Amino acid sequence: MDVNAHTTNGTNRQAEQLQKQSPEMSCKYFSFFGLCLFLPTQRRCSLGHVSSLHSSDTTSLPGFENLTMGYNKYLRPYFGGEPVQIAMSLDIASISSISESNMDYTATISLRQRWTDPRLVFHGNRSFTLDARLAELLWVPDTYIVESKRSFLHDVTVGNRLIRLFSNGTILYALRITTTVACNMDLSKYPMDTQTCRLQLESWGYDENDVTFTWLRGNDSVHGMEQLRLSQYTVERYYTLVSKSQQETGSYPRLILQFELRRNVLYFILETYVPSTLLVMLSWVSFWITLDSVPARTCIGVTTVLSMTTLMIGSRSSLSKTNCFIKAIDVYLGICFSFIFGALVEYAVAHYSSSQKCAAKVPQEGPANKITKEMEDVNITNILNNSITSYKQKISFTSIEISSDNVNCSDLTTKSHEKIKCVLRNKMHRIIGYFTIQNPGNVDHYSKLLFPLFFMLVNVFYWAYYLYF
Repeated sequence: MDVNAHTTNGTNRQAEQLQKQSPEMSCKYFSFFGLCLFLPTQRRCSLGHVSSLHSSDTTSLPGFENLTMGYNKYLRPYFGGEPVQIAMSLDIASISSISESNMDYTATISLRQRWTDPRLVFHGNRSFTLDARLAELLWVPDTYIVESKRSFLHDVTVGNRLIRLFSNGTILYALRITTTVACNMDLSKYPMDTQTCRLQLESWGYDENDVTFTWLRGNDSVHGMEQLRLSQYTVERYYTLVSKSQQETGSYPRLILQFELRRNVLYFILETYVPSTLLVMLSWVSFWITLDSVPARTCIGVTTVLSMTTLMIGSRSSLSKTNCFIKAIDVYLGICFSFIFGALVEYAVAHYSSSQKCAAKVPQEGPANKITKEMEDVNITNILNNSITSYKQKISFTSIEISSDNVNCSDLTTKSHEKIKCVLRNKMHRIIGYFTIQNPGNVDHYSKLLFPLFFMLVNVFYWAYYLYF
């Protein structure tokens, strides 16, 4: 039998006639969102056309024809009654572009939501995958990603959405999304840090009286985290949470995926820590060079200081927007710079002390030196003879300062404030004497031992603190 219909009304009338005349050849009418579909035993009527089915064992779905009668997509299931329970699961396809400067990460996920709508119950125990464009005609949850900066739905070659309808009214709605989510990071231990980031799903308009969110299978609701391979991080662990967001307009359900990312420090050890340590060791080479080799020691000191400065600038340029943090790598570079600069200052002190000692040496006596010495002795003798009377009558504080550094101030017949000045001056001379370098050559000798020793101790404290505290 051939059935031709040019209008929907004609199709309906013909379908009824077919059902009366030949039940085994009839078409079951199904009005789905305004579409005319017939589900036959041996033939299918679609939009007024009938085509023969080669397979005679096609299963009919009793009651499926009235599936969407009175359906209103603007009203949630159980409207005015109990809240809709929405179970979710996630597939993490990738986590990329973890930015410390912007404090965010980009992830590609497949979000699957399940809920039951009693208005879509039909007979049987089968499920049907529907065209994703029918999502426009169904009620779907208003789930959004909290703290998302940018998000988009993949649409190649078509919109990456899935709708699957089960006979008990359960709907599976899946989406493939790429989103950039904010992640507050603590970079004080960078690059030995562990960051905790979140992916939060929340209902935008429906509060907890309308919908409730749950994970489908707890931690097992999230797949793909174990297989992730990130450039600078390793996924330490992850877990799921169920929470609520209390806002002015009500309390909204929220699901949280929280995961910890541990940074791989090996790259930074090879890129920054090893070069800076070698520069410090290079600055120690000057301790084995004599004090008279001014160009060699100065060249080593200045070169290492400039190289260390360049290394510090390079390490900070990669995180230009996070310079407000005092990071662990900045502390180490500062320590290395201090040791390198200290080695340069050590040479300046040793060379200055050596030059002062050489200037204070008495020259060897020769014929010309003897004549000069005799003339100086005569001049000094005449001066002393002419002024000895005045020195005996009046002792001034200035003469005391010239004649001796350690004067018994209690024996002076001076005013009290002058005695105090005398005592303070004597103590200052003693303190300066303690720090006077008698042998400048010992400065390099002690530096060979003290600089490496202190650098090793500082490294022990540094790595112990940032790795275990």
